[in-house]
Amino acid sequence: MIKLITRNISVRLIELALQYPVVTITGPRQSGKTTLVKQIFAHKKYINLELPDVREFAQNDPRAFLRGLPNGAILDEIQRVPDLVSYIQGIVDEKDQPGMFILTGSQQFELTNSINQSLAGRTALLKLLPLCVSELVSTYKNLSVDSLLFKGMYPRIYEKGLDPSQAIADYIATYIERDIRQLIQIKDLSLFQKFLRLSAGRTGQILNMQNLANDTGVSQTTIREWLTILEASYIIYFLQPYFSNVRKRLVKSPKLYFYDTGIVCFLLGIEKESQLATHYLKGNIFENFVVSEIIKYRFNKVKSNNLNFYRDSSGNEVDVIYNIADAIVPIEIKSAETFSQSFTKGFKHLEKVIGTFPYGKILFYAGELEQDRGNLKIRNIFSLQKELDAI
Repeated sequence: MIKLITRNISVRLIELALQYPVVTITGPRQSGKTTLVKQIFAHKKYINLELPDVREFAQNDPRAFLRGLPNGAILDEIQRVPDLVSYIQGIVDEKDQPGMFILTGSQQFELTNSINQSLAGRTALLKLLPLCVSELVSTYKNLSVDSLLFKGMYPRIYEKGLDPSQAIADYIATYIERDIRQLIQIKDLSLFQKFLRLSAGRTGQILNMQNLANDTGVSQTTIREWLTILEASYIIYFLQPYFSNVRKRLVKSPKLYFYDTGIVCFLLGIEKESQLATHYLKGNIFENFVVSEIIKYRFNKVKSNNLNFYRDSSGNEVDVIYNIADAIVPIEIKSAETFSQSFTKGFKHLEKVIGTFPYGKILFYAGELEQDRGNLKIRNIFSLQKELDAI
């Protein structure tokens, strides 16, 4: 039996559909966009633009296609017919009805360009990533940290009880490699697969494109192009370094992360959950997981990514800088199950450089014991949403 999971973004989605004539939801393939919009807008006609005959009709005669949708519709994978957005503009301007069209898409740049050109001010923009911890625990009990890291957070794995390794192998072959080939010409797929594996081995690390290019055996220009496409397809993202009026030499390159640690584990050759415990990148994978959870929290509130990391030329580092209008909340991430005072080293350095933190400091770790030590909150990842709500 399939267990459908309630998505945190639903509340804001409903609110915005009452305010805007168009609502656009982007996110990686299989993150649950179609399921979500079909549930919430069950009264609307659903159109899948992945279907060749439907897509051909929409491309060749957009006016006739849209004339058949007098009450609007859900248009799934709108990036497949980006020109359709211009015709939607005219319809919504004329009818001025909230929630008329619900658009979904899985490629950022094509869809964003179309939206910016045609629907600026007419559409609400939302991003739906794979599941977050708080969504899972409402339906599934006794979840372990290692299980979450290994399986990743794509809904189908949980809702249909799929084997994560097989599901992710299919996902990479069916979606990532297929979508990439639609966007750029890849002459040697084995090189691209090697690039994916090498990128996974650098998760949570500062990006060195030249080094990645050398190890892959392609030019730096090619690496830049491939990274851009992976970012546009919601496979990877870059955490930018924190800059302020700090009088220190700070690192200028971003950190590389994947949106889903299940994909990371698969690309690293981790075939069983038990193999995570001794894997040399366990700390990086855990860090990747927590950073992604914070980004999901922001996106589910329909807020922008407000995260950075801090690192100076001497190696002093804080994993996440959570920016608030007039202050920051420093966040450290440790995969250990036991708290150590050494985990606060980065906080102490940052206090000397920046000063006090009025909203406190947070340490997320893999242990169960939660405690407060002054303005330091020590929490496990199952309390992440609650702690961010409190900021």
